[in-house]
Amino acid sequence: MKKRSEKQEDLDNLKVDLAKVSTVILSTFQGITVEQDNRLRRAVQGAGGRYRVVKNSLAERAGEGTSSAPLLKGLSGTNSIAYTETDPVALAKALTKIAKDVPAFKFRAGIVEGRVLSIAEIQQLASLPSKEELLSKIMFLVNAPAQRIASVLSAVNRNLAVTVNEAVKANKFGSGSAPVETA
Repeated sequence: MKKRSEKQEDLDNLKVDLAKVSTVILSTFQGITVEQDNRLRRAVQGAGGRYRVVKNSLAERAGEGTSSAPLLKGLSGTNSIAYTETDPVALAKALTKIAKDVPAFKFRAGIVEGRVLSIAEIQQLASLPSKEELLSKIMFLVNAPAQRIASVLSAVNRNLAVTVNEAVKANKFGSGSAPVETA
């Protein structure tokens, strides 16, 4: 049994974590093996998040005053939470992949930026491109006009050089010396 001071420390740590995060996904874990749980924890950590099995009363008290309060109120059964301060899409993708591989792991609900999400919305979130993919697409779109301008500007010089070269080959400029007039 944990001592009261240890329980209070757990509550304080979870409260601090929940105050900082923008995304919390609530799930049930009953029936998963230790190996599957380890894979789940590694996947969540790889996505920049944290995963904790929590007591319902602890989760509810830790969630008070945070954006995750509506999600953690009145919990029942066995629950776990995964949360992140960074990319909600990466966390949702990691959890969705585990949920496909481990049928005993199921989503219950989630909250992203203060908005409660259903199971279907969490799966839609997982299907979105990651933050890095979106940034690379935006950078490509920003860079594309500059590349086109550079291509058009170099085409003028290239076309002039090709035209002059073809004219020289066809001897369009004559022998190269101008006729001299004598008086």
